[in-house]
Amino acid sequence: FSASCSGCGPGYRSPLDAMKGPREEIIYLPCIYRNTGTLKPDYLATVDVDPRSPSFCQVIHRLPMPNLRDELHHSGWNTCSSCFGDASKKRNRLILPSLISSRVYVVDVGTEPRAPQIHKMVEPVDLFWKCGLANPHTSHCLGSGQIMISCLGDPSGNGKGGFILLDGETFEVIGNWEQPGESAPFGYDFWYQPQHNVMISTEWGAPQALGDGFNPAHVKKGHYGQCLHVWDWTTHKRLQTIDLGEEGAIPLEVRFLHDPSAPEGYVGCALQGTVFRFYKTPKGDWAAEKVIGVPSKKVEGWMLPEMPSLITDILISLDDRFLYFSNWLHGDIRQYDIKDRRNPRLVGQGRRVHGGPQMLQLSLDGRRLYVTTSLYSAWDKQFYPDMIKEGSVMMQIDVNSDSGGLSLNENFLVDFGKEPDGPVLAHEMRYPGGDCTSDIWL
Repeated sequence: FSASCSGCGPGYRSPLDAMKGPREEIIYLPCIYRNTGTLKPDYLATVDVDPRSPSFCQVIHRLPMPNLRDELHHSGWNTCSSCFGDASKKRNRLILPSLISSRVYVVDVGTEPRAPQIHKMVEPVDLFWKCGLANPHTSHCLGSGQIMISCLGDPSGNGKGGFILLDGETFEVIGNWEQPGESAPFGYDFWYQPQHNVMISTEWGAPQALGDGFNPAHVKKGHYGQCLHVWDWTTHKRLQTIDLGEEGAIPLEVRFLHDPSAPEGYVGCALQGTVFRFYKTPKGDWAAEKVIGVPSKKVEGWMLPEMPSLITDILISLDDRFLYFSNWLHGDIRQYDIKDRRNPRLVGQGRRVHGGPQMLQLSLDGRRLYVTTSLYSAWDKQFYPDMIKEGSVMMQIDVNSDSGGLSLNENFLVDFGKEPDGPVLAHEMRYPGGDCTSDIWL
């Protein structure tokens, strides 16, 4: 009964099996026109990343959304390795929430993987009325077959960290995952580990504060978060709030180790350029400690006297050996050896690019790191106005996955400044067969 057995469900039996999976040939990524001055719908681009292909490094398909100003952002799957035991499941739909319009698109990537089509739209009113939530962000499939999406706010633009459940077959909104009255003050990302009966969620800020750009005064006014929330995976109750303090302001992407028995992980905190390790204590509750800090740079003529690195994306290789993150404002990417979980060791650093490296996705085998430069259109416009004019890019970095080390692949560049309808902002990347940030093992 091998990992390639015919009766298995989607994904891979284990993270280490996934590392032996096939090389990625295409990548899906949302392309955003909101805030660029071009009044066109966002679209899902399919990029050929197979070096043997005549269309290598090219956008081979564009699926425009039927609406304007959605702000497509992150995506997830209808089903993933958490459903590996269910042979009836297929990873054939990409779940594409819109951060600003609160619409959720369900995209058919199964019928024709190189030319996806829209399968269904979930309208914002369903999220508003059925769940009292808006601004959907992270989508994860659950072992139950349902889909769960975290949200940033309520329909009025106030912070509210709650979760929407979609039926995995019909994609109808079922209702809230969290118990009534249990939502967090802010929402953003989440990751669950059923073996420890836990889910941990993070905080960005109130949608009305971050909607049009970043204002440091909003941090002082308490419109941005600095906490991790610990949830009981079975009862859906919020058990614990871990305040990371000022050093942990704006904790964004949260990553448990991939090993489903590991009671620990890391979170990248944007505002002060820090990484915290969170872990289960001997008592059975959860705690966090700062393990990495990137010093701010003294600058002149900027909004603050010091420029933080702004850690915006973070991921862990499937063998739990390396941690990667992007410093969006300082413009570099870092690779840390995390064999000693409490003392990550910097082993690789990528160099500056036009714009800043932002979203990351690692190949299953851990040897290729894909990078895009757009964070979120309102912040792109504010911090990297040239990117609005020239479009974002997608790059590939070759990874030394033995001893560490990063080097830019000079033969790979996808320039989203040359798109048919004008420069566009390309964001988060997904491969059809799953990857380091969308698969959760049980």
